[in-house]
Amino acid sequence: MALGILAASGQVPVASLAEVECLGELALSGALRPVQGVLPAALAARAAGRTLVVPKDNAEEASLASGLRVIAVGHLLELAAHLTGQTPLEPYASAGLPNRADAYPDLAEVQGQVAAKRALLVAAAGAHNLLLSGPPGTGKTLLASRLPGLLPPLQEQEALEVAAIHSVASNTPLDSWPHRPFRQPHHSASGPALVGGGSKPRPGEITLAHQGVLFLDELPEFDRKVLEVLREPLESGEIVIARANDRVRFPARFQLVAAMNPCPCGYLGDITNPCRCTPEQIQRYRAKLSGPLLDRIDLHLTVAREATSLDDPKPGGQDSASAAKTVALARQRQLDRQGCANAFLDLQGLRRHCPLVVEDRRWLENACERLGLSLRAAHRIIKVARTLADLDGTPAIARQHLAEALQYRPATEP
Repeated sequence: MALGILAASGQVPVASLAEVECLGELALSGALRPVQGVLPAALAARAAGRTLVVPKDNAEEASLASGLRVIAVGHLLELAAHLTGQTPLEPYASAGLPNRADAYPDLAEVQGQVAAKRALLVAAAGAHNLLLSGPPGTGKTLLASRLPGLLPPLQEQEALEVAAIHSVASNTPLDSWPHRPFRQPHHSASGPALVGGGSKPRPGEITLAHQGVLFLDELPEFDRKVLEVLREPLESGEIVIARANDRVRFPARFQLVAAMNPCPCGYLGDITNPCRCTPEQIQRYRAKLSGPLLDRIDLHLTVAREATSLDDPKPGGQDSASAAKTVALARQRQLDRQGCANAFLDLQGLRRHCPLVVEDRRWLENACERLGLSLRAAHRIIKVARTLADLDGTPAIARQHLAEALQYRPATEP
């Protein structure tokens, strides 16, 4: 508005604003204050081939849009002098963005849990959702926090998407650039906090976890209605929030990792602590999770208690760096073959890229029939088997891959 007044009164040439976009908050003193949502505006300005003028405190964020000409200004008088040609300002030159190599905890710090580490590797390789069930203190949260370090690095466009979301949500997008987000909302979170909302819709936790990991600890303690809203974004990778005067579509391509106890007291099946729950209490506890939601989780794993040891982890265990290389090779095979991770294959892609020989198909059909698994569960078993084949470097799905994938599905859903 201030620039419009200056241009209308002839104090600033109108032509100087023809290829310029200006963004910022003007103080009464004339100083330019930083604002939220600069990165999406920077991406739009770059696409339009225009120069972006921003407050100095927003310049580093705007420079994330590589190839964009950014002018950093601290006061309205500086901008006026620049537009009139009296004191031209040089384009902002970034000092370099932070790239923290130690952003993720190491997998080697987890003692034992060989089966759980294997499931974590499979989840990372195929972008599969994962549910960990077991008594307290078995390392479920510890394992979940290691998953982002196993995932392939973000591509530039993916990193820009993540940073833009955090810019709009008033978080600092440079804090974790360019790493995958790891969001862990408390089980008391409301529906709008999880999926987004408000009178002016804002991103929720599932959008803040876009291109990263959403970890829901104590899954049955979440309100069932809150959990049910996850079903749509788990399938589509986005969430649509409709209000009376607005309709907003937010990206939500996240990888779900959930953890839960097997019963209210947590010790059902534990060899060291007897369970104190009645069958009715266990049934009510498990009934908090709907079958359709659990059907959308590819990997179900029971995490057993390991022998207590206060020693440092034994040398020779796989660390995050070596596991990430294995994951990257498997993921690259998927991208070369079908252009996406196995978890995102649709029905047509499943038929094209995951064929089974007749004997194996009949074997899987009979197994699903005996275990009472749905057709959706059968399709997800095939996707997991495809990921296992990619980890082995084999072009076709074998019976051993189907058998291992079948082990990650419970015989009966809670």
